[in-house]
Amino acid sequence: MLKVLFVDDEPFILQGLKVLIDWEKENFEIVNMASNGKEALEYLKDNPVDLIIADIKMPLMSGLELLKNVKENEISDAYFVMLSGFNDFEYAKKAIHYGCLEYLLKPVKKDELIQILRKVNELKAASRLKENHYRETETAYLQRHIISLIVGRYDNVNLSYVEDNMRLSEGVRYVILELPEIEENDAIEGSMMMYRRELNQMAGMILDEDSNHLIYDVSLNHGIYDTGFIYCDYMAEKMGMDDMEFLTDFQTKLEESLGEKVKIIAGKKVPDISSISKSYSSACILKSQEVFHEPRPLVAYEKEMSINPGKAMLFKKSLDELINAIELNDTVLIHKCVDSFYNDISAAGLGDSVNLNINYLLFRLIHIAVEMDSEVDQEEILHRISESSFDEGIKRGSSRHMYRFACEYAEYLTQLRKNVSGGILKQVENEIREHYSENLSLKKLSEKYYINSSYLGTLFGKKYGISFKDYLTDYRIKEAAKLLINTDDRVVDIAATVGYKNSDYFIRRFIDIMGMTPSQYRRKNRE
Repeated sequence: MLKVLFVDDEPFILQGLKVLIDWEKENFEIVNMASNGKEALEYLKDNPVDLIIADIKMPLMSGLELLKNVKENEISDAYFVMLSGFNDFEYAKKAIHYGCLEYLLKPVKKDELIQILRKVNELKAASRLKENHYRETETAYLQRHIISLIVGRYDNVNLSYVEDNMRLSEGVRYVILELPEIEENDAIEGSMMMYRRELNQMAGMILDEDSNHLIYDVSLNHGIYDTGFIYCDYMAEKMGMDDMEFLTDFQTKLEESLGEKVKIIAGKKVPDISSISKSYSSACILKSQEVFHEPRPLVAYEKEMSINPGKAMLFKKSLDELINAIELNDTVLIHKCVDSFYNDISAAGLGDSVNLNINYLLFRLIHIAVEMDSEVDQEEILHRISESSFDEGIKRGSSRHMYRFACEYAEYLTQLRKNVSGGILKQVENEIREHYSENLSLKKLSEKYYINSSYLGTLFGKKYGISFKDYLTDYRIKEAAKLLINTDDRVVDIAATVGYKNSDYFIRRFIDIMGMTPSQYRRKNRE
């Protein structure tokens, strides 16, 4: 309910207002009654209210002086309604000048008061919507900059914005928050969104003023609903804890609130936010190897990397054979090597050996990709590994899981090999020539040719010096220019022919590239 403050030096006026209407029914709660403006001002310094109903004339401080003081000193954003007599009309005009919402003539009429209260309710609702929209917009803008840092593709603008708009400190990690896997028959988008929404809401409430440290949908895979958390050392320090104690406490609070188990995967601690991509990469690797473990509530990079090599067993022969099969993209051999590797793992049991072997496999695969193309983005590869490793329809730690991952990565390396030779760009050029008038996009082409869209965009920009979108626009406009010279088709029809449904937009793009309107271009070239 909205909070209302009465200010009047006449007690019977205050009591009359109190009983005049059913305040609760109108969504208002009377929180205080002051006898003058000075008394009200003291109350407002420590107590927020939504509406102030004040007499325009009072001893010590009038309602008009109270209004002016509150507005000029930004003490409260409450709406003001002034009570006045017929002889106070000039005062009422001044009150409206200072920002008074309405004024009521004494004696106050019930219907008039209710009408004003409903107006205040509408204004407050609109204000809340606007405030929520602004907050959501600001949050989304901050998230975009944070994600640029997380995936390692950022500039000084991204870094400065994050540093200016987040509370940060030395000692930073990327932390993955996960709810238990949903059964296959429940694993629909609506269910995933519902579970994730509850997790995000509870995490935000627990973090309170640090809720902007929650990050959503970093993954490039739109089928994954991931929630991350930027941990900073100050969070644990203010609670007298170390980072693992803080994360355990955070996990406990989440589980108590949700009534569900919550898994936490904490990436490597890095010096500051500018290195967060390294922490994110390590968290992704930890996540991808978790499928080979029994369920564990909290996984931390430092603990996983503190394995005593003397106690761990590396099945190098099995892994090297599997890596070779992946490089050859031989699915039959991959299947055989996966079975062999799992036989070794099963014989050794789930222990230190799992971490050692999975780390060896993942980093060898990354190395192979980088050797093919030194400019390949390791963050992109880690995205691919982590995303390929989590399919809801595959049992945790099964050989089928590893087989699918190995086959997908083998196809990735095959495609990367083609990219290095320039084959993929030739195919994209052909696509543009043959289908330029259709709804072509980098995303659709990346899916068709099994390549990450960001990586394809980088390859395209490297070769042509412009983005795919600009290249496609330029091609369409030049095809339109040929039609303008060689046909008598209307401009609007030519626009549609080359892929523009909006002829106004087509004309603007034509002017940008050709320096004149389509009609001018046709006239000039025909002359």
